[in-house]
Amino acid sequence: MKKILVFIVLLVSMSLALYGFVLAQEKAQKPKKEAVEASGTALWDHLKKVDYTKKWKMWPGKTALYKGTEPHGVLLTTYVNGAALKAIEGKKGKLPVGSIIAKENYMPDKKLDAITVMYKVKGYNPEAGDWFWAKYAPDGKIEAEGKAEMCIKCHGMKKDNDYVFTGPLK
Repeated sequence: MKKILVFIVLLVSMSLALYGFVLAQEKAQKPKKEAVEASGTALWDHLKKVDYTKKWKMWPGKTALYKGTEPHGVLLTTYVNGAALKAIEGKKGKLPVGSIIAKENYMPDKKLDAITVMYKVKGYNPEAGDWFWAKYAPDGKIEAEGKAEMCIKCHGMKKDNDYVFTGPLK
């Protein structure tokens, strides 16, 4: 009787372990859900939640308040999330889905004028590199979002660099 009880406990334990393994494999095979919804409000909320100015790195080789050009401003500070940073440093040539570039646009007097953001979302807009574009006032008010024609038209000149002007990706 004791042997049968040990055998049943062992069988149940092995079954539970196998079940856990199968669940883990299924979870690993499911495509990852986008961390942030492709909307101006969700993206702004995410930037605040992650505290991008303190937790993210600046674009490699760039410092705070580097010289910029219009339409972004005369001074810029550009932050990138981990996914973007890894691809930039690895010279991957393209930024992966989930990459976020947040560019602070400053006036000559170093007053923040706007925050412009590029967020790569799988399948969002294949004709423009799958980028979701957003422009915010310093207080977070949305000034442009989505398939922003002005952004796409200008950044389209850098299609060979994944629509990015800040620095080379190769």
